[in-house]
Amino acid sequence: MSQDYIYAVARVRAREVSLLTKNDMERLMATLSEEECLRILRDKGWGRGDSSLTAGEILAAEEAKTWEFLGELTQDAAPFGPLQVPTDGNNLKAAIKCPALGLEPRDVFLPGGRWDAQELFSMAKERDFSSLSPILSQGAEKALSALLQTSDGQLCDAIVDRACLEEILHLGKESGLAVLENYGQWITATADIQTAYRCCKAGKNREFLELALAPCDGLDIGELIAAALQGGEELLNYLDATPYREGAEKLRVSASAFEKWRDDRAIELIKGEKAEYESAGPLFAYAVARRREIDTARIILSGKRNGLAEEKLRERLRETYV
Repeated sequence: MSQDYIYAVARVRAREVSLLTKNDMERLMATLSEEECLRILRDKGWGRGDSSLTAGEILAAEEAKTWEFLGELTQDAAPFGPLQVPTDGNNLKAAIKCPALGLEPRDVFLPGGRWDAQELFSMAKERDFSSLSPILSQGAEKALSALLQTSDGQLCDAIVDRACLEEILHLGKESGLAVLENYGQWITATADIQTAYRCCKAGKNREFLELALAPCDGLDIGELIAAALQGGEELLNYLDATPYREGAEKLRVSASAFEKWRDDRAIELIKGEKAEYESAGPLFAYAVARRREIDTARIILSGKRNGLAEEKLRERLRETYV
């Protein structure tokens, strides 16, 4: 691989030592208030050196700093595409719904996607998504058509979500990096399971499931749909006979237990990049690790703010990269 990646990975290794550890998480958990948590995070260098920043502003600053740092290391944004797709999906859903419902988009777009949110809004108004990637373009056209024909916002969202999963799979395979491909397969399979379970609980029909679930290597979508149509317990029994048996066990506990399991296993998938020095894999792993610790900090801060019991808060904590 190029000398550029060797240098970039070396810089990532130097930054990894500042990632929050389990001990850091315990310190945050031991605090009595949100302000105490923020003080610890500021002492760790979080934020922009401005003590007046709110929790949301500090978290947003950390997200921005992550992308600024990665932008210094490489001009090739392709390895980070799978992490940006969910933001594109959120913005695309809002862009499609606003003009269809005659609304102006206010506070509905998120920063950090591959496409500018206002450009997505213009595409939706003009009903021309050809500037997007082929997968997202087809998904957006289908979602808009479904919304206009049925006025079903959930169906619109489901179609866009499926297109995003297919995009993540495509980007992973196209990258030539095993970590991106494995990550994409894991995210897609577990998202399909979660969607199937929710659809089962909501009584969605076969047509909805077929539109919402993205084919992937880890699951037989036909069998998943058939099981979901039979009921929640039948779906979990089906999963018991797949590599996702542990996920079924977590769903029997709660949806949040499943989400924690999914996220923790995703972190395990990327830890192998700690031994890699000659590809973009470690840069991708660092981006995932940073996003995960920011999300975990958000969970703790929210719990402290709302007086959530420690036991309940610990149930939501994710594993750290370091």
